[in-house]
Amino acid sequence: MPSKTIVFDSSELQEKSHGLRFDLPHLGEHATGFVIRFDGKPHAYVNQCAHMPVELDWNEGEFFTREKDFIICATHGACYVPDTGHCAFGPCKGKQLQVLKVTEESDQVFIHLD
Repeated sequence: MPSKTIVFDSSELQEKSHGLRFDLPHLGEHATGFVIRFDGKPHAYVNQCAHMPVELDWNEGEFFTREKDFIICATHGACYVPDTGHCAFGPCKGKQLQVLKVTEESDQVFIHLD
């Protein structure tokens, strides 16, 4: 079976700004993922808190804390390190988001779902 790749233009992904959401049908009918840019690099994760199976974003694509230093779960306040997905504090401390492989080249961001 061929691998699936999701592609975005690099210009769509701004530093510490809105994340880009995408569907992950292989994980379930309503499963989504997201990609953010932090410290100049794209990072992609399954959009599900490590504490409970709820999506993280406040409003669609809003994943960062007000200070733009952590990804935050809108439901329970768990805070994740943006470049690793590890929970720094909150109800799931020590756990982490499910990482998706992401690369960037030729002004495009590729999320690899294989």
